[in-house]
Amino acid sequence: MQQARIKNPAQVLPDAIGALQSLAILPQKGGVPQHTLDLVHLRASQINGCSFCVVGGIQHARKAGETDERLFAVAAWREAPYFTDAECAALALAEAVTRIGDRSDPVPDEIWAEAARHYDERALAALVLWIGITNLYNRINVATRQPAGPSW
Repeated sequence: MQQARIKNPAQVLPDAIGALQSLAILPQKGGVPQHTLDLVHLRASQINGCSFCVVGGIQHARKAGETDERLFAVAAWREAPYFTDAECAALALAEAVTRIGDRSDPVPDEIWAEAARHYDERALAALVLWIGITNLYNRINVATRQPAGPSW
């Protein structure tokens, strides 16, 4: 198991954890089903290689009733039969926003339009914020090598 470089920065700076937790609550009030937010969190965390968030995200989703089949298939969601059209649109948006440096048009109109077909403005705002927050957590944990598993 890898060793953390430092304690989690949100623990080192006393006001950070409260601010991050307050921020993370906001998207959950945007009308997107929690299981969709869980899938989006897992997919962005997989892309970013954040084992802390992948393991934690899977544990959280399981406690909320998510099935192993769907959790195992998130990495290959395009080919898997387990996801609704709305969930696929959210996953595509999560991938595009997470990989913004991979193409000249980071979030193409067709990805945005498909998400907008399934989610209203409030829900889209919640999704974009959730993806951004997940990426923030991923970057903190990856940079400092926060270990996943029993130690957390």
